[in-house]
Amino acid sequence: MEAGLCWRCDSPVVQKSLEQWFFKITDYAEELLNDCAKLTGWPERVITMQKNWIGKSVGVEIDFPLIGGDTHITVFTTRVDTLYGATFVLLSPEHPLVEQLIKDAVNKTEIEAFIERMRHEDKITRTAVDREKEGYFTGAYAKNPFTGNKIPIYLANFVLLEYGTGAIMSVTAHDQRDFEFAQKYNLPIRLVIMPKGDKLTESAMSKAQEGPGALVNSGQFNGLDNESAKKKMADYLENQGIAKRKINYRLRDWGISRQRYWGAPIPIIYCDKCGTLPEAEGNLPVILPTDIDFPDDGASPLPDLAQFVNTTCHKCGGQARRETDTLDTFVESSWYFARYTCAQNENAIFDPQAAAYWLPVNQYVGGIEHAVLHLLYSRFFTKVLRDLGLLKISEPFSNLLTQGMVIKDGAKMSKSKGNVVDPEDLINKYGADTARLFSLFASPPERDLEWNQEGVEGSYRFLNRVWRLVVNYLEQIKSIDENKPIDNLCAEDKKLNRKLHETIKKVTEDIQQRFHFNTAISAIMELVNALYTYKPKGEASYILVKKSIKSLLIMLSPFTPHIAEELWESLGYNASLATYAWPEYDAAAIKKEETLIVIQVNGKLRSKLSVAVNTSSDEIEKLALSDERIKQYVTGKQIRKIIHIPQKLINIVV
Repeated sequence: MEAGLCWRCDSPVVQKSLEQWFFKITDYAEELLNDCAKLTGWPERVITMQKNWIGKSVGVEIDFPLIGGDTHITVFTTRVDTLYGATFVLLSPEHPLVEQLIKDAVNKTEIEAFIERMRHEDKITRTAVDREKEGYFTGAYAKNPFTGNKIPIYLANFVLLEYGTGAIMSVTAHDQRDFEFAQKYNLPIRLVIMPKGDKLTESAMSKAQEGPGALVNSGQFNGLDNESAKKKMADYLENQGIAKRKINYRLRDWGISRQRYWGAPIPIIYCDKCGTLPEAEGNLPVILPTDIDFPDDGASPLPDLAQFVNTTCHKCGGQARRETDTLDTFVESSWYFARYTCAQNENAIFDPQAAAYWLPVNQYVGGIEHAVLHLLYSRFFTKVLRDLGLLKISEPFSNLLTQGMVIKDGAKMSKSKGNVVDPEDLINKYGADTARLFSLFASPPERDLEWNQEGVEGSYRFLNRVWRLVVNYLEQIKSIDENKPIDNLCAEDKKLNRKLHETIKKVTEDIQQRFHFNTAISAIMELVNALYTYKPKGEASYILVKKSIKSLLIMLSPFTPHIAEELWESLGYNASLATYAWPEYDAAAIKKEETLIVIQVNGKLRSKLSVAVNTSSDEIEKLALSDERIKQYVTGKQIRKIIHIPQKLINIVV
């Protein structure tokens, strides 16, 4: 929905009351919240989004008696300490008491128009912080259970029926939204929490005082700090029988009914004699009919298909009707990973033994947009299937990677925005490998990727460098056995060999452990640079070159499989590159024989020194002091001390 209209056809979107089926996910709200602590392999951002979506609030439900009536309005609040400051009550426009409250209102027509308008408005928009506060006085009043004061009842656009009880007590001095609403409609502001060391007055307030403090204007509770007051005031109200402690969740039960054709039919039948029944297991699955005509208005054809709707009650044998709603597609995607463990099983949802062997999923990859729907529903399904004895796990995915989106011209790449890049154009001009390499090199996978044509060109140039490198060495290395032992490596050979094994180590770890494909590709680029600067001298050198190019192509193949396979074949290998083992690094080759020591005088860089890694501290100090450049800064001066950080630097203080 966009601006109250369907994003596809621009028809007005209206909220309707429907009889639907739900999964009682709220029964698992506390476990879903607590088990977030077990998701150690998940991004913190996703965990936070799930916690906020579940939205646990610990508070009190308080009854505000209606003046002139025999009922009351129940309000949920986490701030019972501010109850003395409640100067009016706000209701959701959809609250079930609204019709009764406005029956005698002088502006009833205006209020009904407001209610109708709210039915068309997106709830996220209604509750946005920057949305203008809007409301209507119902003409009715309630009584503050502490002060006994008569307080007006308003409808407000930002109060939702789905959260709490659909009613809130407005403590105007201590909630910014209530403060803004009170200022707009000239309603009283009553200060009941005074910040420490301050002397606020209602008339001087320019915004709500939402911080801690001591209670004032609160009768017998004056002087208490507001946190202590919460418990004592809740105790008092419970003893009086007008309130009860309550834990609320923002999470609502999962509505699974969809009024459309496509989707799995909900396996429920309705019998006038036996009532509502689940379909008999022997009749499952219920299959969608395919000989249908779709109505022009886009509605589901199922309610009008007698051959689908009419069925037999499996309990009494009488006539029955099928449910014509279909399941939310999130239902299937919430457990498919369990079915994957034995996809050919024709006798059960899945084999519990196979599921126990394979699950939980070691690594799951998906977009951040699934954080509070698919991922939360999958966690819920896993717990339900565990409680049914079908699974032995409580969480479906051990590790989660949420990949970013592709951004172009400042917005997510999308056909509807017209900012897409046609992959065929890229492939025709640069080849598929260039598009793959740029996409993986431009950004870590968990971050958004900003599309950059210059980056595409750069990836294309790099692949051309790889091609030229292999082609230039082809004659010298094609017939060489790279597995032949190499003895007596010179300094330059050792340098390249070290770079090769450092690259293998980094690429392997970046792919396997961190999914940092961009840094893995960067390491491969450095190896290519090293091969370009290397000057081979004799057979041993060319063996090293072939070994390096062979490993280079294997490491490059996950990112650019086509060019890697082509070059691999040109080197004379008969079997596909994909059949060869991944290279392993040699820890001894990585170990440096020399290290570079920075020499400072009074903290300023003055020279550098290359020494063997096993050189003693005394020897390094002697070499540093005998350095010709260092002599210029220390000759004739008193050396107070020499600071030596092994393998890194020496600082001579004079």
